[in-house]
Amino acid sequence: MRKVLLIGPGGSGKTTLARRIAAATGLPLLHLDSLYWRPGSVPSPDQDWDRTVAALLTREAWVMDGNYGRTLRVRLAASDTVVFLDLPTYVCLWRLLKRRWHHGKRSRPDLPEGCPERLTWQFLQWVWSYRSRRRPLVFQQLAGVSDRTAVYILRTNAEVENFVAQLRS
Repeated sequence: MRKVLLIGPGGSGKTTLARRIAAATGLPLLHLDSLYWRPGSVPSPDQDWDRTVAALLTREAWVMDGNYGRTLRVRLAASDTVVFLDLPTYVCLWRLLKRRWHHGKRSRPDLPEGCPERLTWQFLQWVWSYRSRRRPLVFQQLAGVSDRTAVYILRTNAEVENFVAQLRS
């Protein structure tokens, strides 16, 4: 386990689990949100983002969290371990509300300064429709990963805790 990719809907716990995996394994942690967003919540242009992702993938080891579907295929190909947090929608939405309440209008630690926590209607709709729209595409891409890639699909908090416990032992 040297190149670990975490994916899943917003609010599923990707960032938190990425921190825990990095702590348990000693692997360097890469939060894609902190690299993609620019101050004022401005997204990186596609060409810049593609170069950034390509450079990250050449590193020897990492724990990487984030979706960014346009680059998912290349990130899956570079990973030796993929963790898909497939938690229920209501759990994700509840966590997003808690996150918004906790951070207020401040930037989260995994976002660059100048990108305050926002909970937009568009983002909520994306999370709400993730299971019906995005999830089937993710499963298609997971079916095509190398047989050398370990894929973990975690559907409950208990499965997440068991996964972390196995890393520590």
